[in-house]
Amino acid sequence: MKMWLDKKIIFLQIICCFSLIDISYQRQNEYNFVVKEANYTRLCSTKPILTVNGKFPGPIIRAYYGETVYVNVHNKGKYNITLHWHGVAQPRNPWSDGPEYITQCPIKPGGKFRQKLKFSIEEGTLWWHAHSDWLRATVHGPIFIYPRKNTSYPFQKPDAEVTVILGEWWKSEIMDIQEEFLRTGGGPNISDALTINGQPGDLYPCSKSETFKLNVDPGKTYLLRIINAAMNVVLFFSVSKHNLTVVAADASYTKPLTRDYICIAPGQTVDALLHANQEPNNYYMAARVYSSSPVLTFVNSTTTARLHYSGNYTPTSSPSLPKLPYYNDTRAAYNYFGSIKGLPKRYPYKVPTNITTHIVTTISLNTFPCSEGQICEGPNRTRSAASMNNVSFQTPSSSILQAYYNHVNGVYDRGFPSLPPFIFNFTAEYLPLDLEIPKRGTDVKVIKYGSTVEVVFQGTRLLQGIDHPMHLHGTSFYFVGQGLGNFDKHKDRKTYNLVDPPFINTVLVPINGWAAIRYRASNPGVWFLHCHLERHLSWGMETVFIVKNGKGHHEKVLPPPPDMPPC
Repeated sequence: MKMWLDKKIIFLQIICCFSLIDISYQRQNEYNFVVKEANYTRLCSTKPILTVNGKFPGPIIRAYYGETVYVNVHNKGKYNITLHWHGVAQPRNPWSDGPEYITQCPIKPGGKFRQKLKFSIEEGTLWWHAHSDWLRATVHGPIFIYPRKNTSYPFQKPDAEVTVILGEWWKSEIMDIQEEFLRTGGGPNISDALTINGQPGDLYPCSKSETFKLNVDPGKTYLLRIINAAMNVVLFFSVSKHNLTVVAADASYTKPLTRDYICIAPGQTVDALLHANQEPNNYYMAARVYSSSPVLTFVNSTTTARLHYSGNYTPTSSPSLPKLPYYNDTRAAYNYFGSIKGLPKRYPYKVPTNITTHIVTTISLNTFPCSEGQICEGPNRTRSAASMNNVSFQTPSSSILQAYYNHVNGVYDRGFPSLPPFIFNFTAEYLPLDLEIPKRGTDVKVIKYGSTVEVVFQGTRLLQGIDHPMHLHGTSFYFVGQGLGNFDKHKDRKTYNLVDPPFINTVLVPINGWAAIRYRASNPGVWFLHCHLERHLSWGMETVFIVKNGKGHHEKVLPPPPDMPPC
């Protein structure tokens, strides 16, 4: 009896935490995050997971536009940890950005670090997550940034806001998954379930009683704050018989876009309005994988949550599932992304047209030859790898930011190329095997302060083509173009949207295609650029952009805080 009551109390706590939240909130400028293990039961079995404050997903951080908040991180777990505030630009403050050995050394067990979150241009939904090893699988949570006091949204104020965090769940411990595939050189085991707010939903075993349930009142409007916290999968998401009106992406407002589904990549966030305008009943909200690769295995199942209308009525015995696009519907995915338009009146600055720094980088899956004594479970007895511009990034054992700031040599090289070192038909069906082998290096790109930058991400068909969600720390950027095949600078630049592109921080590069972004490099510091598919990050699909100090006092990196974790 006591066990049943405990479970019910936990379930009610989850409902209270993730159900309806009034748009107004009591200001809080200081948060305490205790990283610790807690037991959670999913899919008929219980295991310890790493959490913040015992919560999965973790607590919400709330702020108004332009505010600064502090997070006191105490590591009471058994692993080294860092936390990243995904999409927060952190002007002049890379010290609190979080990626392990890029801007800081990890917080060791028993250690602590007071991190400063400087909100500047962000307004909408972002999220925070662990940025060390694969710990972000369970160490993550939302960030809500509200309009300035006495200002409003560029759309009618919703009646309530709702957190919708999409994720993955493994029955095994996540660190065992990571250690095994890195040891063998093969791919990681796929997850056992997709989740909505930490729950697999009605279609999975031992899950129905704790499926997330959203209670709505007829006629009201709800702001869904949707986050893809999944480790390795792009997702389609929809609500049965309801449209979603997208009003923001990556904490930047967009022109309203009404669709019956969205596509969302790992790292991305979407703010969408849901109008409770259907017949009172129960309806499913659901998510499933979008996977463009014909050979890649993935969790081929659907996670669900319930939308429940209040009132006196007899609901149908089983809610209907929404009609999601088929798992390999590339047209549906990129039709959605190509339809998102920014809101120019809310831009922080105009879309750059006079570009001073051009970068074209390939993003490739690769292999390394098998050396004596190694286990090699990659393709054709190799070890799996990934690269940008043929450089498979090797993470150093000390912080690149601290080395840069203190003028320490030997930690990184300034040799990341601005163009692919080998020019070939990047998306040809058959490519020479010797092109699959990248070089290893800790190569960074140094950019002059104030530069206007264009980066073209060119997907390749080395090993296999796949979509890549590319995330840049320290700034958002204008997503100005995309296409299939090889990028042609003479032809494709003419197709750019320089009028109303979305201003985002994570862009999904199409399979065997390209995506172009533009931004102004006005945030000095050391900023990570990487694929947000965790297995690709582990294999080396990343680099670092160092934006040099400007001449003015307010154009220089701030001094480090006194409690930086030691290396």
